[in-house]
Amino acid sequence: MGIPEFSCLPYGPNGLLIRFADAVGDASFARARAIIADLEADPPAGLIEFVPAFTTVLLEFDPEVALDVKAHPFELLARLKAAVGRAPAPNPVKTISVTYNGPDLESLAQHHGLTPDEVIRLHTEPIYKVYMLGFSPGFPYLGDLNPRLHTRRLATPRPRVVAGSVGIGGEHTGIYSVDSPGGWNIIGHSTVRLFDPGADGTDKGEAMFMLRPGDRIRFVPI
Repeated sequence: MGIPEFSCLPYGPNGLLIRFADAVGDASFARARAIIADLEADPPAGLIEFVPAFTTVLLEFDPEVALDVKAHPFELLARLKAAVGRAPAPNPVKTISVTYNGPDLESLAQHHGLTPDEVIRLHTEPIYKVYMLGFSPGFPYLGDLNPRLHTRRLATPRPRVVAGSVGIGGEHTGIYSVDSPGGWNIIGHSTVRLFDPGADGTDKGEAMFMLRPGDRIRFVPI
């Protein structure tokens, strides 16, 4: 299967939304990693920030160059398409320890006709991909959840879910990075600190976030 043509749309006065895939999966994940690596290694002139998602990446430019970039996006599109052919080597797998004692573990298991131990086994088998960060600072949307664990979000979100809570929402699993409201099914808790706003780091702020798009993780039960 060849690489689909990239497309872009204006996004506000200073942004471009680049679509690089039509569906979520291994191919879109690889393309996103290649695009992220290219933008970080050699940011286009006037680029202020970029935000990757499942099949798109949003680029925000300095207002002084934004109009020109948006009027002539073809060079940028060609560059990003070429970057897809230079996908970087996979990142090392990070392990995250989880205590599987969440308030929704039993009900989720019953809903799927499983035991809690079977839920834990199915949840810890995959190597998950961090497709994007969103919802709250550092919250990872993790792909490759076993279909037997796909579960709708709670009908009524909780007013407060503590940081470190491991949950399932739809076809994804994730880890709450800060205390916040949330409607995912909580099956466990980890002590990892995903978001540290006071961390010292580079101008790009990597030190603030334990995980980044393109990372791979495995859960280990404790």
